[in-house]
Amino acid sequence: MSDDDATAMRVRWARLRFSIIGPLLAAPPGPGELGERLRALAAQSYRHPTTKLTIRFGASTIERWYYEARTEADPISALCRKVPKHAGTHPGISAGLALAVLTLYRQHPGWTIQLHYDNLKVLAQQEPAIGAMPSYTTVRRYMRDQGLRRQRRRHPRVADAAPEFVPREKRSFEVSHVHQLWHLDFHVGSRKVLTGAGEWKTPMLLGILDDHSRLCCHLQWYLDETAESLIHGLCQAIAKRGLPRALMTDNGSAMLAAETVEGLFRLGIVHETTLAYTPEQNAKQECFWGQVEGRLIAMLEGEPQLTLSLLNEATQAWVEHEYHRNRHSEIGEPPIERALRGPSLVRPSPISDELRRAFRMQTTRAQRHSDGTFTVGGVRFEVPSRYRSLVRLTVRVARWDLSSVDLVDPRSDVHLCSALPLDKQKNADGRRRALTPGVPPDLGPAPPPSGIAPHLRALMADYAATGLPPAYVPKDESRSAAPVAHPEIEPEENAE
Repeated sequence: MSDDDATAMRVRWARLRFSIIGPLLAAPPGPGELGERLRALAAQSYRHPTTKLTIRFGASTIERWYYEARTEADPISALCRKVPKHAGTHPGISAGLALAVLTLYRQHPGWTIQLHYDNLKVLAQQEPAIGAMPSYTTVRRYMRDQGLRRQRRRHPRVADAAPEFVPREKRSFEVSHVHQLWHLDFHVGSRKVLTGAGEWKTPMLLGILDDHSRLCCHLQWYLDETAESLIHGLCQAIAKRGLPRALMTDNGSAMLAAETVEGLFRLGIVHETTLAYTPEQNAKQECFWGQVEGRLIAMLEGEPQLTLSLLNEATQAWVEHEYHRNRHSEIGEPPIERALRGPSLVRPSPISDELRRAFRMQTTRAQRHSDGTFTVGGVRFEVPSRYRSLVRLTVRVARWDLSSVDLVDPRSDVHLCSALPLDKQKNADGRRRALTPGVPPDLGPAPPPSGIAPHLRALMADYAATGLPPAYVPKDESRSAAPVAHPEIEPEENAE
């Protein structure tokens, strides 16, 4: 449901720029290394976000992007193209023309835009106050933006091939900063838990580790391995520890879900996935699972009825008071001490509402102007009346939670409002607001149509100027009304 058509052009360019300089933000170059890394990036080829053709960028351009995003808490916004000041305006529409468009539309709401335009051209020739007539495309765009769409005539009584795998050498690695790289993965538990429905199910452990300090940013058991559970745990990790620079996951469906991928982009987190058939890239996570099974789960062997709530409570106590405080054999000190000692690349965490809105999939929907609704996932949502003039709506939605969706501005990515599902029973109270879309209060009620339309009057004048009589033969109504006598039919009284 999410594709490039649902993403604004400025955001596509921001994602391309972030994918280029993201490694520089995740692994800051040392003294004297920036120029060499910039030249290496400039030597590479990239794909144009619109034409999909090969494109390259100069080292100075990449350097400018790097300095613009390095100190920003939201690098994606810093790399976005600026919204033009004239966006959403109509410089080709004069005040006189706007008034003429509105007056003509109020008189003839059932006309097509083409018919309105033809009559406006005639009015522009007759009334100098209207000014120069713009193109049909300009008038059509203006009328659509103002919500002046053709109204249906009513009855009078009803007012997106994995590359071939190439074996590569294996090397251990560790980044140089705290919160520079996080590892995320799911682990299948060795013990089953008893659910509230009386069923035994195998829990899944979501673990998020910091690469440099081995700090466990968050650890929680779930009953499934879905994008909903992943985002639920990742948002808690960000709220507790802050925003990292990069996140490494495998290629599971939850990790590659649109909500996950787009949310990481919006938060300025570089999403790195492991190569095919190389789970050792997340080896730190696999070693951590050994401690979970060898110590935490081992200490729960005597509990006959293990529940998910009890398992999570025990897990939080173990990770905070044992794992974080004990000496780690690989780094030679407790993870919590190394995390506090730094250096760190962490950024402040957004508020909970912004986190929830970030991890949503963006798509577009057409608004039904008959009742101001649109449909997502089989659920109809109501559009606030102030946005009724929009033809295409840009929405963000979490597919597992259709209790509300977010309407956003496709130009600036600003959150406009939340749309709620259609409540027909609430709407049955009969209360409706009066709509006055863009009508100045001093115009008063709509005037009735004034005689023949200007365009038709001009056509009749041009036809009369040819000097030819009308190309039709009038019918003599008086003769057609008189009875016609047929001599072969005699009256009844002479029938004998």
